[in-house]
Amino acid sequence: MFRSVLILAILFLLYNCKEDASQERTTASPEDIIKKSIEVAGGDLFDHSDINFDFRDIHYRALRNQGRYELTRHFEDSLSEVKDVLSNSGFERFRDDKKISLSDSLTSLYSNSVNSVHYFSVLPYSLDGKAVHHNYLELKTINGRDYHKIKVTFSEEGGGEDFDDVFIYWIDKDSFYIDYLAYSFKEIDDSLGFRFREAYNARNIKNLRFVDYKNYKPVTPSAAIEVLDDMFMTDQLQLLSKIELENIQVDILN
Repeated sequence: MFRSVLILAILFLLYNCKEDASQERTTASPEDIIKKSIEVAGGDLFDHSDINFDFRDIHYRALRNQGRYELTRHFEDSLSEVKDVLSNSGFERFRDDKKISLSDSLTSLYSNSVNSVHYFSVLPYSLDGKAVHHNYLELKTINGRDYHKIKVTFSEEGGGEDFDDVFIYWIDKDSFYIDYLAYSFKEIDDSLGFRFREAYNARNIKNLRFVDYKNYKPVTPSAAIEVLDDMFMTDQLQLLSKIELENIQVDILN
């Protein structure tokens, strides 16, 4: 009898310890989870790095050092060589090394285009910015793995022109890598569009982590960003494209 009671007591303690450990994992602050995710992807090394890569036949370079940054893209169109530069000073476009004047609308369009590619290329870097707000949604299981599901929104001040876009990141509970992400955006007619991305082909270059993405959209217009993970698991998303970074080169600056 005593032995049976002892076994039950031990099992009860083990269950409670397991439950407490799980509870500790799932109640960690979203800020701490994001911070850990940035750390395992390269952390402070991004802050003083020179990153070059090609994406869809366009060359990109990101130079970050001591709070200064210069994000560029370089390509040739039917007229000449074009270089776009987004930096702390704003946006500039050059044709054959000569600066050209742009309207405010084109400046905004090109600036957002350059920023978007560079932003996704180094995620989760910058997700701990002052204008970023985190909300822990739940612990979600996808394909047999547990993920911290964290919603990210932005303040209007410091959040850029698309500050009202909403993101969700699924961060692996054990590795803290981002394996899935989703975001909403305004379509031309002001309706909401949604994208869901699945990370693959992860590689480590000079201690910085890079991934490619499979890019999906809902097959039906009646969707919400919070349920895109369920739609992914029930084959309700359509593969649109693949986001693949090629010829990545990294230099870590002193």
